[in-house]
Amino acid sequence: MQVSVTRDVFKLAQVFTISRGSRTEAKVLTVRIEKDGVAGLGECVPYARYDETLESVTAEIEGLPAEFDRAGLYDLLPAGAARNAVDCALWDLEAKASGRRVWELAGLPKPGPEITAYTLSLDTPEKMQAQAAEHAHRPLLKIKLGTPDDMPRLEAVRAGAPKARIIVDANEGWSAAVYADLAPHLVRLGVDLVEQPLPAGEDDALIGMKRPVPVCADESCHDRASLPMLKGKYDVVNIKLDKTGGLTEALALRDAARAEGYEVMVGCMVGSSLAMAPATLVAQGAMVTDLDGPLLLAEDRETPLIFDTAGVHPPSAKLWG
Repeated sequence: MQVSVTRDVFKLAQVFTISRGSRTEAKVLTVRIEKDGVAGLGECVPYARYDETLESVTAEIEGLPAEFDRAGLYDLLPAGAARNAVDCALWDLEAKASGRRVWELAGLPKPGPEITAYTLSLDTPEKMQAQAAEHAHRPLLKIKLGTPDDMPRLEAVRAGAPKARIIVDANEGWSAAVYADLAPHLVRLGVDLVEQPLPAGEDDALIGMKRPVPVCADESCHDRASLPMLKGKYDVVNIKLDKTGGLTEALALRDAARAEGYEVMVGCMVGSSLAMAPATLVAQGAMVTDLDGPLLLAEDRETPLIFDTAGVHPPSAKLWG
């Protein structure tokens, strides 16, 4: 088995800003695993919020032994970006070697398209209203917020896209007081979901608070081990493969979360179609699908995912799986 890691950079269509900062490009790692003349691919996005860098994740992957399998990965790598790329590459390798699709190998129903959110970058109210108006034809918009002065932004986006469904992502940027003040207005403005309003280390403040709009755990939920800490705080969990450490754990987390009564959102970091491809399998039937990474790029993989009025479609075999 030969494992290689390469760095790829994809330019963004425009500056992308959240409460933690801005970027103009997506820097990803592409993992290629070759065995017996067949190669599988996977992609991950190292995330500074989780103390990951391109260098540290590359080192994790290059430190793997000469032979391993998906089951053994749990003992070799923690949940995170490195394990994600390797796990997804192994799924792709198995699919290509067997001539079957990953959904068949995993015992899943044949996947179809899912309506995906389109993310509006954090900006001034005026610019966010303009963004919303430009994309008002989309059925689901996601607003990046996370400052103490977000009320004008909410109003502006709703004015720009009066008919679209809206979800809000605070990226840990609010305090309990700010969230409590905004919650009634989220209802008034027809917001469907609010994602990670408080910092992960401070979300005990959500216990006992009114949640008139469903609250989703993002930074507070990584894998199945996170679930016991979410009780009484959240209604929905956001499953991202770069947090779970791959498709294998993402599917397990989805099933475990639903069994405990949580709704499921499937999200992404800003990456290419290769990163989104495995997540389309997890997103089947999700309350919210947020796999718009490729829509934010100015360039993508050679065989990209298809996005149309039906949503984001599962990948072709040429891309992944």
